[in-house]
Amino acid sequence: MDDRTIADATAVVLTGGKSSRMGRPKALLPFDGEPLIAHIVRRLGRVFAETVVVAAPDQELPTLPVALVRDQVAYQGPVSGIYHGLKAATKEVCFVTSCDAPFLNLSLISHLLSQIPDWDVVVPFWQERFQPLHAVYRRSVAPLLHEQLERNELRPISLYPKVRTREIHEGEVRRFDPEGLSFLNMNTPEDYQEAVDRWRSGKSSELEINCADGISVSVELFGVARLLAKTKSVSLSLPQDATLASVFSALTERLPVLLGRIINSDGLIAGYTCNINGLDFVRIPSAKINSGDKIFILSADAGG
Repeated sequence: MDDRTIADATAVVLTGGKSSRMGRPKALLPFDGEPLIAHIVRRLGRVFAETVVVAAPDQELPTLPVALVRDQVAYQGPVSGIYHGLKAATKEVCFVTSCDAPFLNLSLISHLLSQIPDWDVVVPFWQERFQPLHAVYRRSVAPLLHEQLERNELRPISLYPKVRTREIHEGEVRRFDPEGLSFLNMNTPEDYQEAVDRWRSGKSSELEINCADGISVSVELFGVARLLAKTKSVSLSLPQDATLASVFSALTERLPVLLGRIINSDGLIAGYTCNINGLDFVRIPSAKINSGDKIFILSADAGG
């Protein structure tokens, strides 16, 4: 994925559903100490410079650092939401999601974005179903979505045979999101409680790893990486069986500005290299990392 993929992409979040099975507005559900919509917007804000939220005409939402647009007609479904989100975006490429998907995986999103140059839509196909609300769309498909609305054709997947569509199959998804948590959304109170419990359990497990059985490494950045991150070095806590891929994943979680510019889904992008302890230049993601290692990320020409 090149620099343009993130710089020239908009995140679109759909919030205008009825929430009838939930019994209360999903966007306002408390999640990790804040409304769910705020949690999702904050997560996406780590990668996207622009976020558009599409709401129902009279829907109440907290103040958010987003461009807020509203469906002209309430409850027309996701086709309407995607259409209005694409129309409001200032970028040519949009990642579209919903307000009830709390486990967004930035690495998977990065991979989806990386596939768009030759396609109009990039959409995961998970458990025998398309995932249209975790997909990437070009703004150029908006007129086709408008035509679908005029025909009262309200399923997003009706668009896919009409445009260049790249399907991301399950095996490809699992490289970034083994459990498919990206597609775990909440329709009922039971779904909501399960998501909250899973989130708390994940945070507890992460804390246990970091405090008890984990290892510590330091990463020092040089050149463009340092300019982007606005820091010289970062300390990371990793699991005992950490690899270089673990380092890259943790580093982009800490410094998402590096995602797509220095690090992509396969590791370091072309033009950059990694040195461990000043001894070995390594690019293999499966390379084992040990506690106390010092990892240097620099341009390949500087690496000799």
